[in-house]
Amino acid sequence: MKRRRGHCARLALTASQVALLDEQAHAARALWNLLHELYLQCGRRRPPLEYLDAEIRWARKNVDWLAVLPAQAAQAVLKTYHRAWVNCWEGRAATPTFKSRIRTIPAVDIPQGGHLRVARVHRRWGVVNIPKVGRVRFRWTKGLPGVTKGGPPGRITGARLVKDALGWRISFRVETLVAPSEPRPWAHSHVGIDAGITVPLALSDGSTYDHGPWLTEEEAARLLRAEQKAAHRKRFGKRDGHASKRLHAVYDQIGDLRARAKRRALDWQHKTTTKIAEGFVLVSVEGLRITNMTKSAKGTAELPGANVAQKAGLNRKIVGEAWGRTVAFLAYKVADRGGFLVKVPAAGTSLRCSVCGRTTPGSRESQAVFVCKNPDCGWSGNADYNAGRNVDWAGLELASAAGRAVVRQTQALSNSPEQSRGESPAHGRELQIIITGVQQPDA
Repeated sequence: MKRRRGHCARLALTASQVALLDEQAHAARALWNLLHELYLQCGRRRPPLEYLDAEIRWARKNVDWLAVLPAQAAQAVLKTYHRAWVNCWEGRAATPTFKSRIRTIPAVDIPQGGHLRVARVHRRWGVVNIPKVGRVRFRWTKGLPGVTKGGPPGRITGARLVKDALGWRISFRVETLVAPSEPRPWAHSHVGIDAGITVPLALSDGSTYDHGPWLTEEEAARLLRAEQKAAHRKRFGKRDGHASKRLHAVYDQIGDLRARAKRRALDWQHKTTTKIAEGFVLVSVEGLRITNMTKSAKGTAELPGANVAQKAGLNRKIVGEAWGRTVAFLAYKVADRGGFLVKVPAAGTSLRCSVCGRTTPGSRESQAVFVCKNPDCGWSGNADYNAGRNVDWAGLELASAAGRAVVRQTQALSNSPEQSRGESPAHGRELQIIITGVQQPDA
């Protein structure tokens, strides 16, 4: 079975190489805008791809600043733009728009893996060939298929160069050959996860996964001073709306510190989700609607909100935890190991007692203390642990119900006339996906 994944690494570039990549990224963004302008002018009579490709070839020969972009990268911009319209027409994405210089992340695509010529220098560094830039070193953090002896089977199909606040990095597109994962029984290997702020992840088995601040005290102080300085310079700066060079320098400092925090958060999330996926087969999480949870409390002029500052601080903490990204990591890591992820309704999981199953007012005494007020129960314990157990029970019920439905539908299919004649039913593909994702527990 072929699996397509990405592998990201930081590039070690000289000042001239950085300038060349910046020019290529701006040329790619400008080419996107030119294609979008042409599409808007044509209206419903969209120009064919052959015509657009010929126009790009002519422009690269006659326009100096566009000739900086390699031919393969220019064709990748055209394919990406056309794919954006296809996704829009099929209802999967919004209408493509112009890319501004400030809000667009600089990126250059290398669609052909054979042009990269990746080689490993030693344990820490490798080299890659970037068109019109040359041989560039990158930090070797993970084995790439088809590069070194004893590496994973597969091949490198391409790469994408992306610039963030910490500099340019390369993301290799990798296609590896792996054996399909067999579903595993989950009767004795299941867990529920309660996501929070004080305790980021609380599991139903009593364990917790915590982390410290993403920035050290010195870095947090530097970030605060930079934000205050940026606000001051923006207030007393130019009135024409253009930021000065000094203000841009402060913005670069803020971006550098925030990028460090994000990289540390990603590292913690990857390590934590890998441990959970390796330890359990059935993982149940809350189906949180984070967008609704982080809405502002300002209200309107007629009906102003209350505790606006407190709600804004809570929203920042929720966004900083990135619960949705954690669930996305868990979903594919659990599936790779033969397990699956279940999302349960989040309503009442932190207020319901996990022993008696009742929701009694006042049971959640504090953030960390849960005491069931049901006279017939009276169980007390950690509130996050209690919520994790509720999520686990709900996930078990959903998984068992899904497994029973698969068995009933499979039996019905085996007795159907189409199945007796050797024909596949119309919805057999959906059933196969369900059977692969859910397996009955051992009796």
